[in-house]
Amino acid sequence: MSAIPLGVLDLVPIPSGATPAQALRNSIDLARQTERLGYARYWFAEHHLNPGVAGTSPAVVLALTASATSTIRLGSGAVQLGHRTALSTVEEFGLIDALHPGRLDLGLGRSGGRPPGKPAQAPPRAAANGLLIPPRFQFEQLLGSPRIALQRKLLMLPNAQSQEYAEQLDDILALLAGTYRSPDGIEAHAVPGEGADVEVWILGSSGGQSAEAAGARGLRFAANYHVSPATVLEAVDGYRAFFQPSEVLDSPYVSVSADVVVAEDDETARELAEGYGPWVRSIRTAEGAIEYPTLKEARAHDWTEADRALVQDRVDTQFVGSPGRVADQLQQLQEATGADELLITTMTHDHADRVRSYRLLAEEWARR
Repeated sequence: MSAIPLGVLDLVPIPSGATPAQALRNSIDLARQTERLGYARYWFAEHHLNPGVAGTSPAVVLALTASATSTIRLGSGAVQLGHRTALSTVEEFGLIDALHPGRLDLGLGRSGGRPPGKPAQAPPRAAANGLLIPPRFQFEQLLGSPRIALQRKLLMLPNAQSQEYAEQLDDILALLAGTYRSPDGIEAHAVPGEGADVEVWILGSSGGQSAEAAGARGLRFAANYHVSPATVLEAVDGYRAFFQPSEVLDSPYVSVSADVVVAEDDETARELAEGYGPWVRSIRTAEGAIEYPTLKEARAHDWTEADRALVQDRVDTQFVGSPGRVADQLQQLQEATGADELLITTMTHDHADRVRSYRLLAEEWARR
């Protein structure tokens, strides 16, 4: 299994009692540590208006991290195109590539400035090898949240409309390649940005528009088991069904994410992961991700049946335990999805526990 690369997905979480500055320093340190441990990629997610998440701008954070590392690939998981333009995205990554050429992954997501489209309506199904595929979570219930509406309003300029996704993606690819032409035939050249040596990835949670966009253009695709475990098989199958060879890829290339906590033994790992449930609850209720709880704070949470139902799919599909146990679960995920890479996201309150989790996993993975 060591032939399957492991990467890192980081939200830049703020632990309870810490500051955004401390969270950023923790993430930069984790990037250095995982580079030394042999992780292939380090991606930063984009989230807004969350009290417990400092990763609001992947490009800014990865630029800071690029100066503190030397070999690990750095990227976005993902830039949310709903409230951005193709040109601003290409220019930002072009600026970083100018000083750190050949190290950037431009991961692109569809949400951010508008509600996502309706997911494909394939029924849930179990993986042949027994990987847990829980019932589908209904994300639609979050769309009516006043906080989500406010986020959309604050991210967009007044009266602005998001560009159609496939068109925007084609504009990004054209600007990177230097082939952009307006409908009137006018050329545009992004400097820096044109010719930047970046890998373009599409992130998606279903077999719908994102999977189709990635497959039809022969791009790399990242599926989210940790965000939407119910639809991960649908996502990778949809991408492969749509795939057409391109100058970038001859065949489909897939990364799949997993939420992981590793410790020396199962009991310790379960303690480290106890804050995960309350943290996911804060997201699923549209309150915004809270600061990551201490063990004491997590155990003090007064759970209702509705709360438990809200987070059950995420808690049940988090891989928690000793290095051997978690590596076995990751192997099962890889086999079920046919993933070419796995993207690991780990949340603990203490930074040292988080670093140790990645170290123990890397050491176990290398032995396989």
